[in-house]
Amino acid sequence: MMIQQSLLEELLGVAMSTGGDFAEIYAEHTRNNSVQFLDRRIDRITDTVLSGVGIRIFCGERTVYASTSDLTREGLLACARSAAAAMGEGSAPLAIRLSSVAHADAHPVRIDPNAAPMKLRTDILKSACFASQECSELITQVQGTLLGVDHEILVANSEGLLVQDRHVRTRIVVNAVASKDGENQSGGCAPGRGMGLELFDLYDPAEVGRHAAEMALVNLRAEYCKAGQMTVAIENGFGGVIFHEACGHSLEATQVGVGMSEMCGKLGQKIANEKITAIDDGTIPGAWGSVNIDDEGTPTQRNVLIEKGILKSYMVDRLGSRRLGLPMTGNSRRQGYTYEPTSRMTNTFIDNGPDRNEDIIASIEYGLYAKEMGGGSVNPLTGAFNFSVREGYMIRNGKICEPVRGASLIGTGSQILQDIDMVGQNLATGQGMCGSASGNVPTDVGQPLIRVKKITVGGR
Repeated sequence: MMIQQSLLEELLGVAMSTGGDFAEIYAEHTRNNSVQFLDRRIDRITDTVLSGVGIRIFCGERTVYASTSDLTREGLLACARSAAAAMGEGSAPLAIRLSSVAHADAHPVRIDPNAAPMKLRTDILKSACFASQECSELITQVQGTLLGVDHEILVANSEGLLVQDRHVRTRIVVNAVASKDGENQSGGCAPGRGMGLELFDLYDPAEVGRHAAEMALVNLRAEYCKAGQMTVAIENGFGGVIFHEACGHSLEATQVGVGMSEMCGKLGQKIANEKITAIDDGTIPGAWGSVNIDDEGTPTQRNVLIEKGILKSYMVDRLGSRRLGLPMTGNSRRQGYTYEPTSRMTNTFIDNGPDRNEDIIASIEYGLYAKEMGGGSVNPLTGAFNFSVREGYMIRNGKICEPVRGASLIGTGSQILQDIDMVGQNLATGQGMCGSASGNVPTDVGQPLIRVKKITVGGR
């Protein structure tokens, strides 16, 4: 145990001594290891450790949060007193008794990425990067990173909960640049899972590298996309970033609970095409965004957010539960102990639908096929979004034709939910790091191939 139970009980008693109605301690010990490749060689190896404690106090919907990296008894008590002083006045510590809770580990690790031999790690990364480099003489630069994270947490609170968890993640990232006649275009591939180096039983590193290079080469020969409203087919996997950003954030209690979401007050209402069922599931074994418990100690669960177009649930943390009067859903997350947790997504995706993938493409007389999506921005209050297309092709007479570059998709979350009128059957996920008020956390996004009947495409 990172902190002795008797000290945890003392800290909670001090935190509650000035009028708070709930107190919580979050402790973490995280080790990050990365191997980086650049210019045909291993460029850098880093190994960092982060340890610290955050203490949070509630009084109704008011919260106070303090954190420290001083893990001595004196340092932790000073942190608890500081938080208590910010909450109110008083001097009588309360008696808190903790009861340790055990839980099953749905994400066992076979090959710890931080303990594996360095040669194994460097060989994996070299295999990916050299395969990318060798795809074409037009590939002028390849960068790669192999990341291993070992994240241990402890959560204790004034309701008596004491629970611990460990989560390991592995990810490989390869980015390639293709150049010709003074012009550069990029491509990338970045699979990851909540597991160890057994990740590479699922993903051949060389194939990861080649995928990055091939995207760069496609973009190098592509013409610029023309702008206008058109029908768009968005491919599976990271294509789900559209739902994650344009709709998912609007379903987090952090936004809903303070009236800053376009989805406020819409539970039970039809908000999407009836072909759409959207889910956030933190229990999927080995998934990038999965954890056994969230950062408040609540077990994660499968939350059906939208079922056949009907809004069924929000994603709710403890503060959101107090504001909305809804049960917690296991969605409280934070980057680390210096951040107060908020409601966040885990693995969020549109589920398989009724349409055949070949029928989706064949149904489009003229439009855009977004094979790979990039990043973007969204306003949760209005749902307005703008996303780049990393790899795209024009569709003509039901056939995927020439590649195009520079395309972006512009719209609002509420409108795109209505305009998705075909949902395919090849559900897959892509990995990302989601940034919000509680920092950057790993999340999976996903969907099958979908058709948006009409959306604004930015281009030239």
